[in-house]
Amino acid sequence: MEGARFPAADSCFGRGRLTGPRNSRLLMKRVLMVAFHFPPLAGSSGIQRTLRFAQHLPEFGWQPLVLTASKHAYEQTSSDLDDVLPASTIVRRAFAADAARHLALRGRHIASLARPDRWITWKFDGIRQGLKLIRQFEPDVLWSTYPIATAHVIGSELQQRSGIPWVADFRDPMAQDGYPSDPETWKQYSAIERDAVERAGWSVFTTPGAAKTYRQRYPKSANRIAVLENGYDEAAFADAGALPSGDALNPGAITLLHSGIVYPQERDPTQLFVALARLKQRGRLRSSPLKVRFRAAVHEEFVRSLALEHGLADIVEVLPSVTYKLALREMLSADALLVMQASNCNEQIPAKIYEYLRAGRPIVCLSDQGGDTIEVLRQAGVHGGAALDSAEQIERLLEDLLVGNTAHQVPAPAAVARASRRGRTADLVSSFEELIARRRVAVM
Repeated sequence: MEGARFPAADSCFGRGRLTGPRNSRLLMKRVLMVAFHFPPLAGSSGIQRTLRFAQHLPEFGWQPLVLTASKHAYEQTSSDLDDVLPASTIVRRAFAADAARHLALRGRHIASLARPDRWITWKFDGIRQGLKLIRQFEPDVLWSTYPIATAHVIGSELQQRSGIPWVADFRDPMAQDGYPSDPETWKQYSAIERDAVERAGWSVFTTPGAAKTYRQRYPKSANRIAVLENGYDEAAFADAGALPSGDALNPGAITLLHSGIVYPQERDPTQLFVALARLKQRGRLRSSPLKVRFRAAVHEEFVRSLALEHGLADIVEVLPSVTYKLALREMLSADALLVMQASNCNEQIPAKIYEYLRAGRPIVCLSDQGGDTIEVLRQAGVHGGAALDSAEQIERLLEDLLVGNTAHQVPAPAAVARASRRGRTADLVSSFEELIARRRVAVM
């Protein structure tokens, strides 16, 4: 974690897997993990953070106890990640309803039933199930993760009732200027984040910019705010690399792949399409054919309509989601990988960036030059880039791609190695151990 120093992670492994209440100091430590994003949820890269932490924690002497939501709360599900964790992993699902789907009448629902998010109903059974897990397994540390704000609501209540040290994993900022746009939701976000930052032993963010903002916002808690970036899972890439590669994505053409959600504001591709249209009008795409593939964009109609508006239906591909392994295989096979991040997200880094780094392909970055997204790529040896809202800059960047001038866009191997999920888990364990040490000193 940047911005904070932790002692080395506990290296006393091989204590044995716990299945019941603690009866020996030699048993593995335990962490209760409160997370909405968890298999079989599909369509969100955010699922990988909790999943991979839970996967690697036992290597460091920690058993994860996962408190998540009932499966019907998820809009989309998939079984492709079911085999990541051993069957013995303790996962408790608390009832949760989606206000937009389960509590709506004629397509409309009461706004208060969706604040701070559409799954606030998760809170009630989540607290009940969490307390049962605490009584049964006596966890050493409590961990909850945003962007579903209800997770921190549950985490706070469990911390208050149990006194267990709490790590509040924010990932990204919560209450921001103009976000959430609904004033009542914004007030709740602000209250939830203040409670978490002031109560938690650590408040964790995925980018230096977000951590800096929160240290300024909450100066009394500044020494308990740290950075723990996202990462990639090496085993998942090994599995993906073993899959048949098949033919080139687009034989005879350069394939530029965007894998993941395209947000209409935060990742608006309008100026990218303007630049593509200019290149097409100049005849540049006849001599060097280009295909821009959007995989699992979620807002597919938005992307398709922009492509039609700019006469790019023959260049832009909009394709549905695939399994995680196939998505990684596609990244490994693409000629270049596209990342988009608007300037209003300068304190955020798309989780997909770290998988892009591991894929080892040229990365075409459309982002503000002062943001954390471009900075993490610079530190990885990827240089260049263009502003997402500048068609002129994007056009010049695409010219480099068309002529093969991409060596400066390929990440350095040493930087890639530092970004593994296993390494991030070691940092997380260090934060847990530090909290336990703090508590031990406090009671002496």
